[in-house]
Amino acid sequence: MVHSGSRNIGKQVADYYNNMAKRLNELWFVSVSPKADLAFLPFKTNEAHQYYQEMKYCTEFALANRQLMMERILQVVSGVLNGIKYEPTINIAHNYAAWEYHFNENVVVHRKGATSAKAGEIGIIPGSQGTKSYIVEGLGNPESFMSCSHGAGRTMSRTAAIKTLNLEEEQRKLDDLGIIHAIRSKSDLEEASSAYKDILQVMVFQSDLVKIKVELSPLAVIKG
Repeated sequence: MVHSGSRNIGKQVADYYNNMAKRLNELWFVSVSPKADLAFLPFKTNEAHQYYQEMKYCTEFALANRQLMMERILQVVSGVLNGIKYEPTINIAHNYAAWEYHFNENVVVHRKGATSAKAGEIGIIPGSQGTKSYIVEGLGNPESFMSCSHGAGRTMSRTAAIKTLNLEEEQRKLDDLGIIHAIRSKSDLEEASSAYKDILQVMVFQSDLVKIKVELSPLAVIKG
């Protein structure tokens, strides 16, 4: 499994249009308080269409990143394990917006911390460095706008994890499981297993959104 986004391009695009929306909302005397940080661009405006197209470019750029990374990984694996065969790649993204049809309306669905789970759609729900991950099939639940979680979810922020978790203890947890890992310093604790929710419980909670097809156990985790 490869997890990578647009490598900051998406953030730059989002920040650019968010700042633009703030300026325009002020000119339009929008009633939403600036403190709420909910500035918007009406979809009939050119600015909104430009933002939407650039966002789609960023999601495609992120996919290209993952494809290239996966190609490199497969080259290395194939060099060690002869004759290995691969199933088709599963691509699933989060933190994006898309025009979709729900509840008899065309709406823009923004999935932040969520992924698409349409009926029959194959997706991935990762746990953490030391826990299970899952290949799933969407059930198309309309109540969730045909979405599911994009992972286990955090119990603490990256900063809190670095400040509170014990380096030796987190290393020992993965070592005892025989997992090759890259937790070498305090800064690596931001994505330690203890910083995440119990993926087993998370999967139980969304059993009406997806069904599990394959359960995966980690062998090695590398954070680039």
